[in-house]
Amino acid sequence: MTVQASLAGNGRELTIKIDGRFDFSAHQEFRDAYEGVSSQVNCYTVDMGGTSYLDSSALGMLLLLRDHAGGDSADVTIVNCNQDVRKILTISNFEQLFKIQ
Repeated sequence: MTVQASLAGNGRELTIKIDGRFDFSAHQEFRDAYEGVSSQVNCYTVDMGGTSYLDSSALGMLLLLRDHAGGDSADVTIVNCNQDVRKILTISNFEQLFKIQ
């Protein structure tokens, strides 16, 4: 499981790429990916193209990111989900909290 964060050239967009299993073992690495970044960031993208598994603790971590990004006014997009991950997000009604592409 790896978490990689990259900041766009303008300093306002952060992409967090998650590869492998997204579960509690990724908690600290995932938080570190966005907490230490400039306060200028106003757009977050979570790339799950390499994510093979998602559990309830991962859903909680996504909610923590949303709170960090501004709660109801947050601009957080989840992209490149495989069918299984997308199903979990849909069952959890996350499409009401995040943009899912």
